[in-house]
Amino acid sequence: MNTLQIIYALVKKDLLLEIRQQHSFYGVLLYVVSTIFVLFLAMGSPEPEVWNGLFWMIQLFVCINAVAKSFLQESRGRMLYFYSIAGPRDFVLAKLLFNAILMLVMSLMSLLLFLLLMGNPFIYAYKFIGLVCLGGISLSLVFTFLAAIAAKAQQNAALMAIMGFPVIIPQVLLLMKISSTAFSSVIQAGQGQMIWLLVGLDAMVIVLATILFPFLWKD
Repeated sequence: MNTLQIIYALVKKDLLLEIRQQHSFYGVLLYVVSTIFVLFLAMGSPEPEVWNGLFWMIQLFVCINAVAKSFLQESRGRMLYFYSIAGPRDFVLAKLLFNAILMLVMSLMSLLLFLLLMGNPFIYAYKFIGLVCLGGISLSLVFTFLAAIAAKAQQNAALMAIMGFPVIIPQVLLLMKISSTAFSSVIQAGQGQMIWLLVGLDAMVIVLATILFPFLWKD
């Protein structure tokens, strides 16, 4: 099997496990719905700046809950089996791809719930939807890599959160800054450069994961 076939098989395996163990997906979904509903009861339809900040903070915590189990659910025996059938780079790329897809779905569902309960403050809706997709993928890449480190350190998801917040806060602030342009008709300078910066950060995480994960894999 070539690299693409191995990655496809591993992603398909994770997808089938997610379908069979639906309690984890519905648990995250319940967390999203209940959190947004509480915000709706407390704030109603907030100002666009507040709406934007709340949305991305919710995405941050959703990503932690959705991605934390990606490596932590893999037992040592299962990891030894994967070691025999796939290389470390194929394995980590499959995890990155699956979690990006999962977080993309959760991000769009969160956006739909926000629009239904907390109003639609957009001026450029298509722009915000695109940034939601890009932002969800960006958050998933970072936390997938951190989940691999936490799992190999034989710790729980708390370690991933502790390591992740100092790393992810600049990225969340960048996402808030870029997405704020969807709420204003004023053209902001440097928007394209900020988007490319975010894409560059994503590429850097992927490169670091493919370089560093093989060393974790050998432990």
